[in-house]
Amino acid sequence: MRATPAAPLRVLMVTPRYPPSAGGTEIHTWQAARHVAAAGAEVTVLAADADGEVERSFADSVRLVRVPALPRRGDLLLSPAVYREVIRGGWDVVHLQSYHTLVPPTAILAARRAQIPYVLTFHSGRHSSHLREAIRGIQATGLRPLLAGARRLICMSNFEAQVFSRRLRLPRERFVIIPGGSDLKPAREAQPRSDARALIVSVGRLDRNKGHHRVIAALPHVIDRVPDARLRLVGSGPCESQFRELAHELGIADRVCIAPIPASKRDDMAALLNSAALVVSLSEHESFGMSVLEAIGLGCSVLVADTSALREYSERGLARATALGSPEDIARAIVDQLRAPLTPAPIVLPTWETCAASLLAVYRAAVNPTGAAI
Repeated sequence: MRATPAAPLRVLMVTPRYPPSAGGTEIHTWQAARHVAAAGAEVTVLAADADGEVERSFADSVRLVRVPALPRRGDLLLSPAVYREVIRGGWDVVHLQSYHTLVPPTAILAARRAQIPYVLTFHSGRHSSHLREAIRGIQATGLRPLLAGARRLICMSNFEAQVFSRRLRLPRERFVIIPGGSDLKPAREAQPRSDARALIVSVGRLDRNKGHHRVIAALPHVIDRVPDARLRLVGSGPCESQFRELAHELGIADRVCIAPIPASKRDDMAALLNSAALVVSLSEHESFGMSVLEAIGLGCSVLVADTSALREYSERGLARATALGSPEDIARAIVDQLRAPLTPAPIVLPTWETCAASLLAVYRAAVNPTGAAI
């Protein structure tokens, strides 16, 4: 049975992992699921991160099903249970969140067998494994027959759409851009920004691909010119101990604070960004860069790497960009931005409500029996 005009859409979002696991895809799926549910759809999230048996729960008007996958500590995530849940669920549309693991192709094969329309959001990014990163192009090409059958291919930015249009040899018109949303609001008691305090903030998963180590390596050179400079890394991840060791080796451990801010503590994040003299993102690859956009939305001075979707912010005059050069080069760019910050023009941040509305439009088009796969 398919949804009728009088019945809500039955949406299954399939994701490798789901909060409390931390990461951009996990947070995006959590926010999108609960806002799509709030807009009137019946939403179930299927995550391949259960420790043992299938777990079912309900929160934020979203049904959550966690199923086991192997290996438990890796990210290949082979899960026959994903196939079974998709086949027997009676969904109107299946939404795959990311393409990197074995979860999406498993779910797509099940959806095709059950003749359920499906859409996919890429959530592209770099992998910490050099081998896995090297085969990303081959992986996407191998998935082309499955991805080409999607009713919609969803990207976060023009950059991401161009990359996958070229990589998959599919027309650009077959991709739709739906950025994530933001619920970050200015802190009520924000501290006035001042380059005398020189608090530099770098937000993102603690992985080398996010470029935190570049900011740490540049900090001693920044301190030579801005003696009060200090750095806050916001995130968690596999490289935390390496980043702490690097700060210790450089003799700046007392200037570097590394700690996450839970996704639910949005006021704390707003307060931190409002107190920063500079927000930095030196990531090698970002499909969108929501943390950067949120900082810009708060009026922060922002320095980004001249890479991937981050370049779009500098092209729009919202941030300054720097090449990923030597520590001295990066320090020079940081000091220049501290001393003569670029103040972005006021912008309206995308919201999760607008994201949910766009997703619902995609879902309705996908279940339209007269609509062909794009």
